[in-house]
Amino acid sequence: MKQFAGKVLFLNRSDICTDEIIPAQYLEENSKKTLKPYLFEELKIDGFNPKADIPGKRVIIVRENFGCGSTTEQAVQVLEANEFYTVVSTNFAKSFRQSMFSAGLMAIEISKKDIDDMFRTFAEKDTDSVITINDDNTAKVKLISGSLSKSYIFKLDSLEKELIEKDNWIGLLKK
Repeated sequence: MKQFAGKVLFLNRSDICTDEIIPAQYLEENSKKTLKPYLFEELKIDGFNPKADIPGKRVIIVRENFGCGSTTEQAVQVLEANEFYTVVSTNFAKSFRQSMFSAGLMAIEISKKDIDDMFRTFAEKDTDSVITINDDNTAKVKLISGSLSKSYIFKLDSLEKELIEKDNWIGLLKK
């Protein structure tokens, strides 16, 4: 069962493209597992070291336009291989967001104001997250660092909620 919560990796940048998620030279690899070590290998953010910063993290929080580019399927696969089942951003490239939900992963869209608050309040701290989805498709991301915690509201449509609950399109079709 996928866990949509956990330790948070803050990537303080907009427009992270699929080639930065998984470099093109690795797209010939045959499986998700073989892609795993190359996640964010070419991502350039001051102070970011993928080998040191990724292990143990389960949720990514970024600025805006995450997943722009053309290799959406492999980019989603490498996130899944690294057990990143949740990405929070102000918005996503449309095909990337669809690919995430189709794979049973969660692409959470939150307002710019809330993303700014997340970075301002939690980015420099050891932060955990909890995701709650209600029956009416309203949901929240709760960030926790020590005694500090804040919740941020978002919505899922009915199909997105079902894809998450059934783990992916295949699970939904079996239903």
